[in-house]
Amino acid sequence: MTFRKYIYAAPLVFLPAIGAADCRQALALGLDVSGSVDLREYRLQIDGLVTALNDPEVINIFLSMPSAPISLLVFEWSGPDDHAVLVPWTSVIGQESLDEISAQLVATQRREATPGTALGEAMEVGAGFLDAQKRCWKRTLDISGDGKSNLGPRPRHVKDAIGSRGITINALVIGSDAPSTGDRRQIEIGELSSYFRAEVIIGPDAFVQTALGFEDYADAMTQKLKRELEGTVIGALQ
Repeated sequence: MTFRKYIYAAPLVFLPAIGAADCRQALALGLDVSGSVDLREYRLQIDGLVTALNDPEVINIFLSMPSAPISLLVFEWSGPDDHAVLVPWTSVIGQESLDEISAQLVATQRREATPGTALGEAMEVGAGFLDAQKRCWKRTLDISGDGKSNLGPRPRHVKDAIGSRGITINALVIGSDAPSTGDRRQIEIGELSSYFRAEVIIGPDAFVQTALGFEDYADAMTQKLKRELEGTVIGALQ
C-alpha cells in the first residue's frame, strides 16, 4: 500500500433543509500512531474501528438517509510531517461502501512513523481534509489519542480557527492498558480527558469519549460513532 504525506498550514452549524445538499455529514477519523502506540495497540485500534463500522446500529445510521449519505475519510497521524490517508473520502451509499472501507482497513499494515505526538498539527491536517467537503451539512473531525501533544503547535492555539470554519472536533481518549500491579487508569484517563476537553474539542455538540485501554477501543468507537452521527439524522428530520 502506498501512502502520501499531507501537510496543511492552515459557530454553530445549522442543518439546511433536506435536498439542499447531497451529503449530510463529512467525518474525518484521525488515528494516533505515534511512538507510544505499539504494533499490538495499532491492530487493536484499526480492528476496533472495523468492528465499530460494522455494528448494526452504526450501519443503520450510515444508511438511514440514502438521498444524503455520510462521507468518510480515515487518516493516521503522529509527528508534525507524518500523516497518511488510509481511506480517502468515500460516500457511504450502501452496505458495499462500508464493506470496501472495512477491507481497506483490514489490509492496512503498520508503517514507519516518527515517534512524536503532534496533536495540533493533526487537527490542522484533519481540518484541511474537511475544507474540501463544504457541501456537507455538518463537518466533523474525530481525533483518537493516547497522550498529550509534545511537538508542533499547541492544540488550543489552532482549535478556535478550525471551529470558526464550521468544523466540530470530537476526541476519543485512550487510557493505559491494564497494569500488572495496581491500577491508576481511572485517574490517568480522567487527567487526559480533561486535557482533551480544554485543548482539543470544539463545536456546539463537541464531546470526549474514553476508552480504558486499547482493548476497549472498539466499544468506545462504536459509542462515539452513534453519538456523533445520530445527531445529524435527527436534525435533518426535524
